[in-house]
Amino acid sequence: MRNDLTIYDAVADRWWSGELRWVRTLKNLVPGRLEWFDRHIDWAGKDVLDLGCAGGFMAEAMAGRGARVTGIDPAAEAVEAARRHADAQGLGIRYDVGVGEALPYDDAAFDAVVCVDVLEHVADLDRVLAEVARVLRPGGCFLYDTINRNPLARFATITLAEDLLRLLPRGTHDPAMFIKPRELSRAMEGAGLAPGPMTGLGPRGIDRRLDLTFGPLPLTAILYMGLARRPALASGDVSC
Repeated sequence: MRNDLTIYDAVADRWWSGELRWVRTLKNLVPGRLEWFDRHIDWAGKDVLDLGCAGGFMAEAMAGRGARVTGIDPAAEAVEAARRHADAQGLGIRYDVGVGEALPYDDAAFDAVVCVDVLEHVADLDRVLAEVARVLRPGGCFLYDTINRNPLARFATITLAEDLLRLLPRGTHDPAMFIKPRELSRAMEGAGLAPGPMTGLGPRGIDRRLDLTFGPLPLTAILYMGLARRPALASGDVSC
């Protein structure tokens, strides 16, 4: 089975335990993403949607930077794990169960939408991006990462990460759903978003548990992250 999204609920009770190497890998990606995202947004006081929040790693990191965070994910048990952990930490994060193709939020509800490790899994990319644009305020930003579609990306993420090193459960990804940067740019433009800069994301070291650590890289051939904006209507509109 490819694009297996049941894996998140299956380990919900251990999401924050540190027991599972592949879940630790997901957590280790957060600082690397934020190293680049922080250059493009001042989180403090922003209303931010974490689209595809799973157990809450990214949501809690953004809340720690002063954002007012809402998380949403179709994995109900993972969302409940995220909710319990946030409550235990005294974090006022709202969590909902739902899908990116039909977000249960008002138009222009958020200053930013963050969508990491998600776009390569969704059933309808164009619909998800249309929903992102709808819930963004004018001048707001869309921050994302995803996987490029080419033989090198397939080898790195499927053959190495899933099959050999088991950094992710086998079947997590379907390489046919990977997205070339130019394809994503066209899709964002079609949704009314203005694409901005992109950069690579990948391993940059090893921690004390011999897990990979991550950060921005110049190479976008495998993992890449980027920024797009909903165009502002006037100079005084919200901006990241």
